[in-house]
Amino acid sequence: MTAASPPVEIKICGLTEVEAVDAAVAAGAHWLGAVFFPSSPRAVDAAWAAELFDALPDEVGTVGLFVDPDDSLLDQVLTHVRLDLIQLHGHETPARVETIRLEFGVPVMKAVGIAGPTDLEVARGYADHADRLLLDAKPPPGASRPGGNATAFNWSVLAGWTAPLPWMLAGGLTPETVGAAIRATGAPGVDVSSGVERDRGVKDPALIDRFCAAVRAAEGR
Repeated sequence: MTAASPPVEIKICGLTEVEAVDAAVAAGAHWLGAVFFPSSPRAVDAAWAAELFDALPDEVGTVGLFVDPDDSLLDQVLTHVRLDLIQLHGHETPARVETIRLEFGVPVMKAVGIAGPTDLEVARGYADHADRLLLDAKPPPGASRPGGNATAFNWSVLAGWTAPLPWMLAGGLTPETVGAAIRATGAPGVDVSSGVERDRGVKDPALIDRFCAAVRAAEGR
């Protein structure tokens, strides 16, 4: 990565506390994410998400994570919360992704679980329907959540892959591993949740700062 390359985008997901939001902004995160999936230990309601995202700098984008949402949930959240990006982390089909994108007028990032090359073909199927892709690790057997499980996939799967859309890398990233992940994959963006937590569902401002610093170090900045 050269000095002229654009910075790797950093997304801190699953935020639940103002202290962590402030830390993410101070550390230079580009995207802040709130989870609207009740089974997640990081779930928040629309009213609290609106408080968390209140008065953010213009350069920081907001993301709402949903899992197979119906229109009523999307309506409820978007009535209260300004979202710059909808993240769909369930079994949404390309057609459903496009419907949400057009109906609600908000760009959509589709998360796809990756375990092998065939999953990258699944991701390619969203090329004409989503605005971005998130490549995450497939959840382990018996997992109750499609993401946020602190597991990584084999990054070598991405060797030679040409992304059809802007994309981010997720899955088990931590301050200790994110640099290697960027160097191995060339990811233009990284997404972290459990890797910057001191307890399940509770972000650690110091870990957020270390994560963002590790991304910048991997860029050579």
